[in-house]
Formats: sequence, structure tokens, C-alpha cells
Amino acid sequence: MTLHQEPSVAPGSETPALASFLPTPPGTLICAEEAIFNVAEVAAALEACWQEASDAAALRKATVKVLDAAQARGRTAIASAMTEAPRNARPALRAYAWLTDCLVTSVLFTAMTRLHPNPNPSEGERIAVLAVGGYGRGEMSPYSDVDLLFLAPHKITGWIESVVESMLYMFWDLHLKVGHSTRTIRDCIRLGREDFTIRTAMLELRFLAGNRKLATQLHQQLRDELFRNTAREFIEAKLEERASRHRKQGGQRYVVEPNIKEGKGGLRDLHTLFWIAKYVHGVRNAADLVKAGVFTPEEYRQFEEAETFLHAARNALHLIAGRPMDQLTFDMQVEVADRLGYIDHSGRPAVEHFMQDYFRHATRVGELTRIFLTSLEAQHVKQEPALQRLFKRRRKIGDQYELVHNRLNVPNRQAFLSDKLNLLRIFEEALRTGYLLHPDVMRLISANLGMIDNDMRTDPEAQRIFIDLLLKHGNPERSLRRMNELGVLGAFVPEFQHIVAMMQFNMYHSYTVDEHTIQVISNLAEIERGELEDALPVSTRILKSGINRRVLYIAMLLHDIGKGRNEDHSVIGAQIARKVAPRLGLKPAECETVEWLVRYHLLMSDIAQKRDIADPRTVRDFAKAVKTRERLDLLTVLTVCDIRGVGPGVWNNWKATLIRNLHTQTAYALEHGLEEINRDAREGEAKKELRARLTDWSATDKRTELQRHYSTYWQGLPFAAHEIFARLLRDIQPDEIRIDLHQDEDRDATRACFALADHHGIFSRLAGALALVGANVVDARTYTSKDGYATAVFWIQDKDGNPFETTRLPRLRQMIDKTLRGEVLAKDALKSRDKIKKRESKFDVPTSISFDNEGSEIFTIIEVDTRDRPGLLYDLTRVLAENNISIVTAQIATYGAQVVDVFYVKDMFGMKLHAESKRKSLEKKLREAIVTGAKRAHSE
Repeated sequence: MTLHQEPSVAPGSETPALASFLPTPPGTLICAEEAIFNVAEVAAALEACWQEASDAAALRKATVKVLDAAQARGRTAIASAMTEAPRNARPALRAYAWLTDCLVTSVLFTAMTRLHPNPNPSEGERIAVLAVGGYGRGEMSPYSDVDLLFLAPHKITGWIESVVESMLYMFWDLHLKVGHSTRTIRDCIRLGREDFTIRTAMLELRFLAGNRKLATQLHQQLRDELFRNTAREFIEAKLEERASRHRKQGGQRYVVEPNIKEGKGGLRDLHTLFWIAKYVHGVRNAADLVKAGVFTPEEYRQFEEAETFLHAARNALHLIAGRPMDQLTFDMQVEVADRLGYIDHSGRPAVEHFMQDYFRHATRVGELTRIFLTSLEAQHVKQEPALQRLFKRRRKIGDQYELVHNRLNVPNRQAFLSDKLNLLRIFEEALRTGYLLHPDVMRLISANLGMIDNDMRTDPEAQRIFIDLLLKHGNPERSLRRMNELGVLGAFVPEFQHIVAMMQFNMYHSYTVDEHTIQVISNLAEIERGELEDALPVSTRILKSGINRRVLYIAMLLHDIGKGRNEDHSVIGAQIARKVAPRLGLKPAECETVEWLVRYHLLMSDIAQKRDIADPRTVRDFAKAVKTRERLDLLTVLTVCDIRGVGPGVWNNWKATLIRNLHTQTAYALEHGLEEINRDAREGEAKKELRARLTDWSATDKRTELQRHYSTYWQGLPFAAHEIFARLLRDIQPDEIRIDLHQDEDRDATRACFALADHHGIFSRLAGALALVGANVVDARTYTSKDGYATAVFWIQDKDGNPFETTRLPRLRQMIDKTLRGEVLAKDALKSRDKIKKRESKFDVPTSISFDNEGSEIFTIIEVDTRDRPGLLYDLTRVLAENNISIVTAQIATYGAQVVDVFYVKDMFGMKLHAESKRKSLEKKLREAIVTGAKRAHSE
């Protein structure tokens, strides 16, 4: 890009010519340069408006008007061209940078020659304008900041201040987001020493206009006085900054709403590589990294591909949002995928294919970073990782390996490649010794993945090595993740390749499918190491008691391998497991168990969260499905690890309690017989427990309370709730509403107990009251006593999935009381609050409603699977009440934007809903309520 140093004077004119002051295009642009900024046309328009301007204010206003129109035309032309070629990111970046160059230099020209003319500037009144940061690199997305340095030689004179001030006013009027600093060369050196952010920005200075000699002087002094001999401190500062940035962004490359710029594997990581390379090697562009010996040509190609992809996504994101935006929120992911030309195929939506590409590139950025940093260590300009320096004394390595900069490498590549099993052995050696792999051997492995063929996959020694990687060294996560990143895992288990970097477009899963799988296995290893004994006592006890670890680890590796296809992933996964498990060396009986675990890996989670495990039929049916204690134990551990591997905060005491209770009851049924799980036994045990708790009550009062309730009350509530209701009901008056709100630590929820005179629709009114205070119901039960009082208990959480803070309980109580007394109508009050957030608006959750008369001995089970929103439970329960359906139990399982509401109900005569016509009519009304509510809950 050529820019003129000083305004040149046009022949026959006393003033310089604008056209000679403006930049020339920087190479290939995404469309014709005249369409972006027609230099001659803009110059003529400015000359004409300047002639008519009566004073400085009018001249500035007229200049802004001309440049604003030129900017609008240019932006429209670039955006239109990007529509035709949305992935052609680099020419688009250059186009926006050139348009900005034209605007900046036009404004500078106006300020220097028209607003503050200075025909004979002194030596101290020279000024240079330089682009900084991404703008300095010539990379600008549609709404990137315009970062400028106004450079003076010795001090900031009044004339320089006036020029800068006038320029800034025009920039603001042009709605450019300008970041600026006005400094002398001495200021730049001093501030660069003090602040690494400023030092980094000055690495990418690009002269725009003004006094070129001054800019050249700055470049020279920065190199001589600031950059020279300070590479190590700069590198350490940038790496610490990178680590801090990653922590703020969630610390994971696979977060479901990644930040394209700041996230792990994002553009800023690539920029950090380039900054360090520029600082250490003096490279001028990324291609020079190959000449410097940092990257191979293939690695540079991957660098370019990742950078181009990330820039294309960022450009699209800016244009869709109409503002600077770097976070790929769920709603934006759909629109960016569409803009970049992704389509639905292979049973998966376009957005999942787009995000899979995103995560693949992000993973590669991580690999390139590792390679680059290791090359710096080899040149002794970067310290070894602190952890490695701390643990210098490690296990002795095998003869066929060597340590290079404290990383495992191979001295003889030909010998290494002479035995294809070495492609697996080296991962076992790294895990055994604790050393990281050297980038050179990682490159070697990646380049020879074709050696991993069918012969190798069926080789008993290869099978042994792979199984040992999972079972033998206590930390399989480390080897699996590296094998996955290098493509070895997908080569050895080809079926796994399909789920690599696969994103699941929902709010429930925090990781890609492959990363989730590794997290699940990591959870299992943590339990085995005894690190989760307090949090997971049942799983820890199962593993300590002895279990087939081969089966468990392989089942975890394969449990989600069927995802991303048209059919049920559990069914497809089981079919895949039937082929893969024998190939990994498992015995026929083990293969059968692995296949069963993959097929039914969601069964225990679904039963625990969507069914009433206080109902004996639930436990008996589950026991019939698992058949043996061995399968129960294996499935329990798999379920726990699977839920914990979904994402941070998904596993909690509530789910732990449900899984633990289901395991305990099922184990009892399998050991003592299914007939031992019955209602009479539970009722007797509950009454015995309550007698023991009511030590301060008379025998008469106890007898009254024990005779007050029907059998379902005793069977369906925890013992603690029986005691609370006993005290709430004691001497209650017909017009009283008694409420008990307390945290239930075992369930990570607030337990809300209500005792009041029963009336029709009480469950729905309670659900409405709770929705009004922002409470999410996770479980609920309501019973009517023989003397006409309702005893309802709701377990509720706040919007973050936590129990309500004690300070919020008084308002909770007040709102519930007002709603129950009719002072607040939930139906009306919820209209303004029942909204779906914009970032969640693109999730398409189909509605499914089913009726089950077999899952319970005395109730019909209605399961509603649909899109979650704040007022949904109230709408559904109101429909049931209006149709004379009594709700006894409600289980609510939430999976991000999807919710499954399960109701145990009976009709007004206390019977199941046997009539098909009644069920169809009820289903129609429930669907209508869902559709009506969804329309009301339009995006914010």
C-alpha cells in the first residue's frame, strides 16, 4: 500500500491535491476499488463543497457529509461482494482496511490543508499518522476499531493538538470507533517499556500519511531501544496474557458459544504467534514463519486456512449483528452458518457442520501454538513450562526414545516407522513417563496416519497397547486427547472420526461429542484414583468392589459414537459397538455387555429424572430391564460419568440423590426379589419414621396425623416432608395458608411446602405463583388429606440452577401468598415475563406428548417434551385443571432449551385416563397451550 508522505501541490494550484494524498489499493480487494472508494469522485466532491463552505464549522460538516456518503457506498459494495463470496475473507479484510485508509487520510488532508493550514511548519510541527493493531496489519472486519497513533517528534504543539482534535470530531461524526493516542517518539519508547499491551500495538505500526521520515525514525528506535534483547520477557508476558484470556473465556477450546477473537484457538491466539515471531525473528508476514524454520509449508497452509476461516466467520458475525461482535452465540451460529453457505445434510443441521469446522480449526490452532512455542524453547528464548522444571526427575525412557528440551522424541525416524505399532507405543511411553510429546514426533505421527490400517487394528499387540492406555496408567484423558488431536484415535477406531469436533446444537451440552467422551472417561479415572469419594460414594464403592474395567472404559469410549445420524444414536451406537468391541480384543460376553450399555446408556438417567422412583412400579420395571446387579453397577457408573461430562454445573446433588436412590432400590429388588418393592412396605416404614420424629407430640395427636392421609401420601414423600406437613397441618384453620421454605441441601434446591384447604386447580396456581418469582420447578408432589387439606411440596431452583438465597425467601413467600389469595392473577402477570431470550431463539425443539397407563399401578403418566420457557409449567397444569385432571406428581427434567414435564395424574373419579378419545382431546389442548404460549414468548 503506497501512501504519500506530504500533500503534493497540483499544477497551477496553491493548495495540495487530495488525489495525490490518498492511498493506492493494497493488492487484491473483494471488489473493484472504484466501488469501494472512488478517489477522483470523492476528491472532486470535497473540492466543490470546500469552495462553498463559509467557515470552519461548515467546512467540517460538508467534509463529513461527502465522506459519510462515500463510506456508505463503500461498505455496501464490500458487503454485497461478501454475499457472493462469504468465505473469501482476506480480500474483504483488505477492502475494509483500504476504505478506512481513504477516510483517515481524507480527514487528515482536510485538517492539515483546510482547517489548520501551516505552509511553513517548524521542525517540531511535523506529524505522522500511523495505523495500530489489527488496522496496522491491514486486517479490518466490518466493525473493527480504528486504532491510530498521532506521532510528534519532540513535543505536542498547539498546531498538532488542533489537527488531532479536528480529525477526531470528524471521525466521531462519521461514526467511526476510533482508539487514538498522541505521543512523541520518546513517549512511545517509555510507555512501551512499562506496558506490554502498548509494546504489542507498536509491533504493528503502519504508516498512513504525514511525515514518513518521522515514522521511519520511530520504527528504528523501537527496534534498537525497546525490542532488542527483550524477547524472553515479551514472550513470557504474552503467554501469561494468553493464559489469562483463556481462563476468562472458560478455559476450554470447546465451549459451545466461543469467542472467535479471544477464545482458545481463536484469532488472538494466531495473532500472539505472529507477534512473538515478529519480535523474535523480525518476520513481516505469516509466510515468513516458514523461512524462519518455525513451520513447515503444510503447517503454514493450516495456519492460513484457520485464520481465513475465523476471519470469514467474524466478518459474517459483524454484518449480521450490525455492530462489533465476536461471540458466536447460539442464535448467531445459525445465521453465520447460513451466510457462509453451509447446508443441512447427513441428518445434521447446517449449524452443526459449521461449528464442527470451527472446532477443527480451533484444535489445529492449538497444535500450531505448541509447535511454535517448542521451537522457541529450542532457541532458548522461552523457558520450559514451570511444571516440567519442577519435576525434572522422571521415569527412565526406553532406548528407542530421546528427550529434546524435556519432551519425548525419536532419534531415528526410519527405525520408528519400521514398526507401525510404534505409532501407539509412543503414547503409552509418554503416559508412563509423564513426558509431553515433542512437536517433531507429533508431526511425524500426523504425516504417517496411513500406516494405521486394518491389519494393525486387529493386531493383538495393538489392542493390548490401546486397552492399557485406558486402564493401566491412571490418566487416560491425556493420551486420548493428544491421540484425538493428532488423528490417531480416529485412525485406530475409524468410527470415532465421525464425532470428532462434532457440536451438538443445544444449550445442554457444553462440549463437542469427542471432547464430551474424553471428559466422561476422565471422570471415571478420577473416581478410580479416589478423588471423588466424598462426592460420589456409590460409584466409588462400586469400583472398589471390583468390576469389569475393560467393559466400562470401552462402553464409555463408544457410548455416543452413534451421534450425528438420522436414527436414535443409542441404537446406532450399539450396532457400531457390536463391530468395534471385538476389534479392540474384548471377549464375546464383554462385547455383549458393552453393546447393552451403549444401547441403554440413557435409561437410568431418564428413569431417575423423568419418572417417580417412589412408585414401586418404576423400580420394578427398571430392575427387569437391567436384569443383573453387574449391569446395574456398570450402568450406574456410566450414567454418573456421562452426566458429569455434559458440562460444568450439570451434575448436582439433586441428580446425585435421584441416581443414588434408584440404584439403592433397584439393588434391593434384584437381591431380595421384585415383590419386596411394594406400597405397603413403604407406608409402614414412613409411619414408623414419623412416630420417631414427633417426640414432642402426644400419642393422640400422632394417631390423628397418621390416620389423616391416604396411602399414596406415605409412599410418595421423603420422611422429612412428612414431619414438616405434620407440623403445618396441626390445628390449621380452613382459611389458613401455611408455607414452609427451607433449603434442601441433599437436592441442591429450595423445598417449598404448602398446607391449605384443597380446591380445584391448586397445583396450577402454585406453579403460576412460583413462575412469577422466577422459580424453576424441578420436582413437585401434591396430595389431599382425608379431611380436605392439600399438602403440596415443590423443589425449586433459581435461574442459575441453585437454591434460592435466604434473603429472597420473604419475597417468594409474599408473592405465593398473594397469588393463592387471588390478589395476583398468574395468567395475566406472566405475559410480560414469559419471554425467550434472543440467544436461545434459534433452537428448534419439536413437541412430543405421550400417555402411559402401564408405567404406574394407579396413575396415568403424561410426558410432555417441548421447548422450555418460564410460564410453560403453569400453562400445562392449567389445561389439566380445566379438564378435571388431578396432578399427584410432577417431574421436570431440563436439558438446556428442552424440557420434559412428566405428570402422574388421575381423572375426577380417581381413575386412569383409559378412554382414547379423552387422551386425544387432552393432547390437542396441551399442544394448543404450548403453541399459544410460544407465540407469546417471542424473542426479546
